Amino acid sequence: MTSGIHHVTAVTANVQRNVDFYAGFLALRLVKRTGGFEDAEQLHLFYGDQLASPGSLITFLVWPDGAHGRVGLGQVSEIAFAVPLASIGDWLQRAMAAGIPFTGPARELGEPVLRLRDPDGIIVKLVGTDLPADAPLPDPMAPTRIRAVTILTEDAEATGAFIARFGYSVALRDGPFIRMQSDRDVVDIRQSAGFVTGGPGAGIFDHVAFRAPDVDAVRQMRLDLRDHEGVTHVHDRKYFFSLYVREPAGTLIEYATDAPGFLLDERAEDLGSGLFLPDNALDRAADLQVMLPQFALPGAPRRPIRTLDFSHRFYDPADPDGSVIVLLHGSGGTEADLMPIAAAANPRATLIALRGRATEEGSLRWFRRFGAGQYDQADIRAEAAAFAAFMEDLRTGYGIAISDVTFLGYSNGANFIAAAMRLYPQLATRTVLLRAAEVLEGAPAVALDHVPITLILGRDDSFLPEGQRLAAALEAAGAQVQVTLLPAGHGLDPHEAAAVAEAFSGAVPSDAPQS
Repeated sequence: MTSGIHHVTAVTANVQRNVDFYAGFLALRLVKRTGGFEDAEQLHLFYGDQLASPGSLITFLVWPDGAHGRVGLGQVSEIAFAVPLASIGDWLQRAMAAGIPFTGPARELGEPVLRLRDPDGIIVKLVGTDLPADAPLPDPMAPTRIRAVTILTEDAEATGAFIARFGYSVALRDGPFIRMQSDRDVVDIRQSAGFVTGGPGAGIFDHVAFRAPDVDAVRQMRLDLRDHEGVTHVHDRKYFFSLYVREPAGTLIEYATDAPGFLLDERAEDLGSGLFLPDNALDRAADLQVMLPQFALPGAPRRPIRTLDFSHRFYDPADPDGSVIVLLHGSGGTEADLMPIAAAANPRATLIALRGRATEEGSLRWFRRFGAGQYDQADIRAEAAAFAAFMEDLRTGYGIAISDVTFLGYSNGANFIAAAMRLYPQLATRTVLLRAAEVLEGAPAVALDHVPITLILGRDDSFLPEGQRLAAALEAAGAQVQVTLLPAGHGLDPHEAAAVAEAFSGAVPSDAPQS
């Protein structure tokens, strides 16, 4: 009977550092990159052995700059990879040279273990044990396959009994640990009653998947668990069929087939080189190619990673023309929202997508408000000061001057940049404002010196009068203002990209009134 771990999935907040650790330092192979099946706007990376064999796979959901979770009960807390027994000393030296946090080596449950922490703080154990690889990696020190996962639970016996249905049996009891063994690997169940409950987020394991021999076995498991709370239907994940269920302490378990496997849509030599999307997202392929985070494989050219005051993400086109568009999302949006519009308007532009720092009931904004139409003027000014400093850091950190930039903002982001450039005139540059409104009270007298600013407003937008008031204020400050009216409300329109492209080019639509 097929048994053992199929894959383990976790969450990362920084895709580049994640790739550098798992494909670089740890020497695993990036074997697949996809848009998420639950959310195609979430990048999902898979690492494993040379042929993406089940039992070698660790996967990551990418939540850029996401909040970190909390390790606790009802979670996988650690993953262990088997490495050649003779290599533990070499791994210690490699970790020291790379500045990777580690403890050990030490003996755990009778095995030599070097504990590492990845860039998100996840514990990755290297266990010295000569377990053969199904498809060896080029680096002779590289992990051969997954050795173990550790599950924290307040009821180890109940968790163990549940794990047994996936082909595991008790092999060892040692203090708070019950070690359960399949024909390939082990699951260490740690009795941790009184510990805190785990919380989701970056740096946390999402689930562990166990191997199913075929889809009939998955369907049978679904029937066997029909009275178990929280069991899902059978899902087609393209590369495997699976179901999800939570064991009694709350850890999320997946039961997944080996077939069809990750060679379904890529040749062995090409594994991990292309981006694949769920079938229900193929009509958005062009947008998602821009929205999903970019990264560089080890040894490939890359941008430096700077930690600045505003979370930001670059999109580098294949054939850049030297132009740079800085994107400011609307209320409740994300930094990726405007990327498809900007890329459609100018496919050769480098995009820098920013994230607002204010929140309102969990939604991202650029500044606080007290209520509808009542804006926190002190917060506008404080965030504008921080933004001006950020743009200076962009110059020193990446060599991008304000003169190289075009701003594109929507709704709250447009309101913010229109206010910021009047508070800090050094920010004034070509700007396109989508559904903007006047939010700044007591604007200082400034000279915007014929800076080209286009406002793209909606004829049916309830904020249209405020947008027109903003256009008049910007023109009074000396900006060269163009107003375009679209047959739209406050939401973005299918014709938005064409209007933005005209604004970027300086063209004036024949039916566009000017202020």
